[in-house]
Amino acid sequence: MASSLSSGSPAPSMKVQNWLRGDPLSKIQLGKICIVAFFSTTWGYCGKEISDLAKFSDTGVEFIGIAASEEAATADDARAQVDASITKSLPNTSIRMGFDHSGEMKEVWLKASLSFHVPKTFVVDRDCSIAFIGDLIMLEDVLPKVINGSWRASAEAKNAEKERIAEGETYAAAISSMIESRRRQRLRIGRRRSRPLRRAST
Repeated sequence: MASSLSSGSPAPSMKVQNWLRGDPLSKIQLGKICIVAFFSTTWGYCGKEISDLAKFSDTGVEFIGIAASEEAATADDARAQVDASITKSLPNTSIRMGFDHSGEMKEVWLKASLSFHVPKTFVVDRDCSIAFIGDLIMLEDVLPKVINGSWRASAEAKNAEKERIAEGETYAAAISSMIESRRRQRLRIGRRRSRPLRRAST
């Protein structure tokens, strides 16, 4: 499985089901650096990661939080979980917060970039192309370089992207192997169950 969303790729659209905070946004704005942070309240540490966005508020960069991997019985339950978490972690936030339970945002952002875990951060450059995909903790080093224009052409950026893709491909291959193994196991079980019982000889 290859990464179809990587450094230099155009940023996908923002097709969320609900905007829980901030004005609706359908696409990243040209001329502005934007950080798109995917999170889930299902994973406890995500709340801390999203709270950490506040420390970048004086950089002039726009932040968007996206909950697209929420686990709950229904979409309404998932949305309520996310809303409660935002209220607790960032009670007075001006950060746009989107919720998507359709799977589309997960597909075109996370899966396309071989990102299989959240939190996951995407930095979109002024030309609306992806500059960085990685962990939020790396932003303290990466973001100033994106802002001054030195990041994307640097050896550091190229090495980070190579490592990210290699790790994602390894993980994707492991998932594919596990799925195939389970499929074969189900087939073997199905064949055994479909065999007619042999009559005992007298």
